[in-house]
Amino acid sequence: MRSVKLTKAKIKDEPTIVAFLCNWCSYAGADLAGVSRLQYPANVRVIRVPCSGRVDPLYIIKALQEGADGVLVSGCHPGDCHYISGNLVAKRKFAMLKSFLKYVGIEPERVQFSWVSASEGGRFAALIEKVVGDIKKLKTPRKLVKEGK
Repeated sequence: MRSVKLTKAKIKDEPTIVAFLCNWCSYAGADLAGVSRLQYPANVRVIRVPCSGRVDPLYIIKALQEGADGVLVSGCHPGDCHYISGNLVAKRKFAMLKSFLKYVGIEPERVQFSWVSASEGGRFAALIEKVVGDIKKLKTPRKLVKEGK
């Protein structure tokens, strides 16, 4: 999460997005997008996780607290999870997290969830474009951000 703070100073007027990507599908899709030389915004910081179901909602809140403008969690398509149902567990966690964010007055659109397979490099690039565009439409976050940031 410390890299989020450093990145904010480097890229002015651009939102910083933290992306938690499943190792087996979404990270491989991101890799395919890179190998295919597909263009997508560079203000996304990728964190590779074994499974989207292992992303604790507190990690997402911490990313927002440390200065990220938005968070993306991406995993395998339903039925394709290497850990059988981890992606479905993640979907339930993030539905509850979005309700919590709305309750405390934070735009739920700051946290997005998607499915990307290893063969969908183009879809990954388009998804990043969409997430960055959605976050740009929102105001600069004021809640959860530590004082002095």
